[in-house]
Amino acid sequence: MSGNAFFSRLQARRRQLLIAACAAGAAVPAVWYLAGRPQAPEGSPTALSIGNLPPGKLLSIDWQGRTVWVLRRSSEMVAMLAEHEAELVDPGSAHSLQPEPCRNSHRSLRPDLFVAIGQCTHQGCPPNLRLGSDGRGEFLCPCHSSRYDLAGRVFRHGPAMTNLVIPVYRMESGDRLVIGVT
Repeated sequence: MSGNAFFSRLQARRRQLLIAACAAGAAVPAVWYLAGRPQAPEGSPTALSIGNLPPGKLLSIDWQGRTVWVLRRSSEMVAMLAEHEAELVDPGSAHSLQPEPCRNSHRSLRPDLFVAIGQCTHQGCPPNLRLGSDGRGEFLCPCHSSRYDLAGRVFRHGPAMTNLVIPVYRMESGDRLVIGVT
């Protein structure tokens, strides 16, 4: 086989691969659309008592190999969520992965309790909770500086473009939280 024939076949193969990759890339949004709204993650239930969790305290647990946060928010923390909505990518959580009952301004079943998967939506790094003395707070990803408010809504001007994921959970008797079931 001559050198020109080899390169000609190589170019034809590259074209085929490029066309296949473009077709696959175009199919992904169509599959998401046809599948409907993505659902919040479910799985084997994990129960925990949160009765002694004070406001401002973050509890981290392992659930299905992922870190899940439970944050008790004070009434001041909840009130401050409305102060920075213009700075958020998706303040109404219209494009977020969360259970239907958590589609509200505080993204939770109860305003004082925030439950989320503790992974940055940019590359999966674990953000850190930063609380100020004035009650303001945020989650900051140390890897690429993505910032989330205390409802897990992502701020503009960072690499992450989607809010933190809220798993399916339910409350049983005021202080018992069950993650993984509705």
